[in-house]
Amino acid sequence: MIGSTISVGNIRDAATSIDPVFLHSPQFVSEPMSERLGAATLLKVETVNPIRSFKGRGTDYLLQQMPGVDRLVCASAGNFGQGMAYACRTRRIDLTVFASDAASPLKLARMRALGARIELVAGDFDQAKDAARRHADATGALFVEDGLLGPIAEGAGTIAVELSEGQPLDYVFVPLGNGSLVNGVGTWLKHRWPQTRVVAVCAKGAPSMALSWKAREPVTAPSETIADGIAVRVPVPEAVELTSKTVDEVMLVDDDEMREAMQLLFHAGGLLVEPAGAAGVAAIAQRADELRGRSVAAILTGGNLTEQQIRDWIY
Repeated sequence: MIGSTISVGNIRDAATSIDPVFLHSPQFVSEPMSERLGAATLLKVETVNPIRSFKGRGTDYLLQQMPGVDRLVCASAGNFGQGMAYACRTRRIDLTVFASDAASPLKLARMRALGARIELVAGDFDQAKDAARRHADATGALFVEDGLLGPIAEGAGTIAVELSEGQPLDYVFVPLGNGSLVNGVGTWLKHRWPQTRVVAVCAKGAPSMALSWKAREPVTAPSETIADGIAVRVPVPEAVELTSKTVDEVMLVDDDEMREAMQLLFHAGGLLVEPAGAAGVAAIAQRADELRGRSVAAILTGGNLTEQQIRDWIY
């Protein structure tokens, strides 16, 4: 049975065993971004791979730990489902993804193109997750929950392994949704660079994980934000528990700040990044005066945008 425990050893193993197409993503200090933000800003670009997000790291490592499985069910706002679909297609595993009927049409189309069966649910992501659980119980398929299973976080933690191949940083800013990314990254950084502050970034319109981190217990809160990748209403209790050890502070950024960060990344960095992926840059900009002269990194977690979203949010 796969649990929620995360280990440094497994992150190290994942860094050499994950499908190479997701490993060694670009990371560099952007001089134009640094000039605009006032801090030496390293960008970790997780958008240059077949699914345009970091999710393939964790899903590939998870399925390495599940030999013999033939049917899986998950819920997704889009990027996790693409990661699951990509990993399942490679292994010829049947996958059903439950998603909100308001999910990005681009992300839905890409999940289908990768071979996933899509079930749309009226409501938000967490309602889709409830439907996915019921479907798994009724059919005998195995339900996979992002934020809960350790290997997903360990795969995501390989981002921090690659970051730590460079010079130590003062701060690393990590978008916080269900928690797999920040818990994997934080676990490695606390081991390798304990002096580095891990800053998790939530959408102000979806503050449940920020409230949960502060309360040290799950807190459900309304979710209304353009950042679908971090639009969590109902936290995963195990993920909340882990954040008390992996996260030094949590920030909130609003939709306007994320849009401005997306525009900055496009015009100064030449990068197309979705709202959740730009949350770390939005947080750096919010604290520009305090961070002046420091070394910081932002993990750009995804770049799946429709043509309309590009017109509305970037141009």
